[in-house]
Amino acid sequence: MAAFCSSLRSKAQSLSHSSARLIPAICLLLPMLILQNAAAQDVSAPENTQPLTEEGDLASLMVDGIDRFLLSEISKAAASRPSLWQLNQNSLQAFDESLKTHREQLAGEIGAHDSRLEFDAPTLTSSLDAAPEVSQNSLVRVLPIRWPVLSHPSPQGQGVTSVWGEGLLLLPRTSIIADIVVIPDADQSPEQICGLDVSLPPDQQIARILANRGFRVVVPQLISRQKEKRNGRASLTSREYLHRSAFELGRTLAGYEVQSTLSLVDWFSKSGESRPICLAGYGEGGMISLFAAALDTRISTTLVSGFFGPREMSWSEPLDRNFAGLLQHAGAAELAMMIAPRTLIIDAGHGPEVTIPGDGGAPAQLVSPDPAAAEALLSDATARLEPLSKSIGRPIPFFIEKAPGNAIRSLCKHHGLTLPQDIVHQSLQTLTADQAKATAQERELRLLKQIDLHNQALLHESPFVRSQFMSKLDTSSEQKYRESVESYRSVFRKEVIGEFEQPLLPFNAQSRKSWETDKWTGHEVRLEVFPDVFAYGVLLLPKGLKPGEKRPVVVCQHGLEGRPTDIFLNDHPAYHDFAAKLCERGFITFSPQNPYIFTDRFRTLQRKAQPLGKSLFSIIVPQHQQIVNWLKTQSFTDPDRIAFYGLSYGGKSAMRIPALVTDYCLSICSADFNEWVLKNASTRHNFSYVWTGEYEIFEWNLGSTFNYAEMASLICPRPFMVERGHFDGVGLDEYVAFEYAKVRFLYAAQLKIPERTEIEWFDGPHTINGQATYKFLHKHLKWPEPPQ
Repeated sequence: MAAFCSSLRSKAQSLSHSSARLIPAICLLLPMLILQNAAAQDVSAPENTQPLTEEGDLASLMVDGIDRFLLSEISKAAASRPSLWQLNQNSLQAFDESLKTHREQLAGEIGAHDSRLEFDAPTLTSSLDAAPEVSQNSLVRVLPIRWPVLSHPSPQGQGVTSVWGEGLLLLPRTSIIADIVVIPDADQSPEQICGLDVSLPPDQQIARILANRGFRVVVPQLISRQKEKRNGRASLTSREYLHRSAFELGRTLAGYEVQSTLSLVDWFSKSGESRPICLAGYGEGGMISLFAAALDTRISTTLVSGFFGPREMSWSEPLDRNFAGLLQHAGAAELAMMIAPRTLIIDAGHGPEVTIPGDGGAPAQLVSPDPAAAEALLSDATARLEPLSKSIGRPIPFFIEKAPGNAIRSLCKHHGLTLPQDIVHQSLQTLTADQAKATAQERELRLLKQIDLHNQALLHESPFVRSQFMSKLDTSSEQKYRESVESYRSVFRKEVIGEFEQPLLPFNAQSRKSWETDKWTGHEVRLEVFPDVFAYGVLLLPKGLKPGEKRPVVVCQHGLEGRPTDIFLNDHPAYHDFAAKLCERGFITFSPQNPYIFTDRFRTLQRKAQPLGKSLFSIIVPQHQQIVNWLKTQSFTDPDRIAFYGLSYGGKSAMRIPALVTDYCLSICSADFNEWVLKNASTRHNFSYVWTGEYEIFEWNLGSTFNYAEMASLICPRPFMVERGHFDGVGLDEYVAFEYAKVRFLYAAQLKIPERTEIEWFDGPHTINGQATYKFLHKHLKWPEPPQ
């Protein structure tokens, strides 16, 4: 440019004086004109998009759309379930054999798959040994008992009882005609069902009535829905409190209660007598009875009260009724089919009606099952079992009773008994209200502590379980590792995160320019994903991006309740505009809106997804796959250099999304990396999610499969980094270091690629530090760092 101006000046000597005076002005204006022309050629907008004209809060519209999609999938699951139940009904033996895999699947879904302890007989509760009888009348004695259920899960603890059942045993003074477990609702005590506490009307004290008629009865104690602040933080029912840890470890509270019930069936079966074994339950007890009878063919008659009905609204019920994948596999009709050809009696009367406010726990509501819907489901199950009925030469004994008291009379009738009024009203010696309440509360507290400790023992054993699970990884070479890790990626995709098996829609990409600075332009981008589901985010393009140039892209992910603008505008204290700062360093950045926003509105999305065997990330992963697919169509994107960098919930995303969206060439987890299973399941550590309002955070059976080190193994051998502030309250340094050490060992010791993983420790809180992570991005995305 200087030589060109000098040449102009030399030629000006031959021009007139007036013309020569223009040369200095031309020399001043020419550089500006050249720069403006160059700027006009910069790439400043995404390609092949239609105008984005949609108004309103796109994050809110996204959450609403996902909600519609999930409700539609729940309806589809109900419609498609019959295709999963093509049973061999040519004979009873063939029928039972074809149900075997369904029973195994059900046991897995409710977490009732551990071996139970054997015992000869229940023992009397020690505190009452001196006066074992709680009550009696001329027909029945009542004894407090307990029985072993589950062993301690450690190898050295095998055979040592870790979980006990407790309750009341009602022994007829006459001959026993049948054995029955009568399971109350969660908010009822054994004393109420037995009539020792007279707060229930006499005709609802069914344990006493059946014992008066000659049944040997056991009434187990359940964990109640009593709600209180836990560790001074979230207000949780006792059931949700235990369920949270159990769910992360592949168990459920209901599964423990089913196991306790089946332990009593084990005992009844050992008597050597051929007495019928029966179950009866109300509310929560009805659910447990239905599950137990579906699993165990030794149970001849089952009475279910206050539970049987459509399960498509199970997501709105208490969190302890959340069973991963159950709704995809079996509804009420299918559970009934698993009981056939044994007797099933449905009491279509009133069920428990409970409203549980949030206050940190999951808001929930229980309503009485609709009698007409219950009758339709039972009729459907009976019709689908018509071939079996013909094979065995008799009707399937399914019955529905709508009038009060008829269900228990039907139960007696099926054992050749009538139910005279004097039997119904033959009372037992009662306890005072205070005595009955205190006894039940003490018993429940013992059970709660045992199950809590058992969960913590499972947590302690979980690293050994995961180690065995991952033992088929081949680390002898990078190539063999890449091959062997794919089967684990498939498990993670299908069984842990959950996958909707439908194709992504065409992009139908829409965009609008919404921001501009002297260093970048910002465009909102909307992409279709599934019906009612779209992806949305903000694309930042650096100034100076030339046509034909291919730049690396960093997908920058916000955290809980965040928005894309949080990470490039106004210097949010957690994000420090890191998407904009990376763009100023020459990277293209894309900031997606993830759907974890609007508190209960998004948390109920997880509640709706999990019964389908899916999760919130079953939506988020396809959204990101679509984002990456679209980015690859842009001429300014280098498809081999698309990275992921997320903070907090975005760090949670950084562990799960790149593990499945392998187009991401590297991942940075900021302010989230942890001994994740411990953080979710521990009732000893203050940083545990057990104590907080994030009731959606718990993921099915991570304890046995994928902690963060195992998730990182799905990212490996791609580069992986952790950004950790010493004073970040999401965890403690020692647990972060413990989990990351396993990642480092995989990269550095086993695969000999130490340069592909790092951790940065910095003196700070829950925030983007933007020092070593930026260097990591420049290094692995092969983009030069700006001059100091």
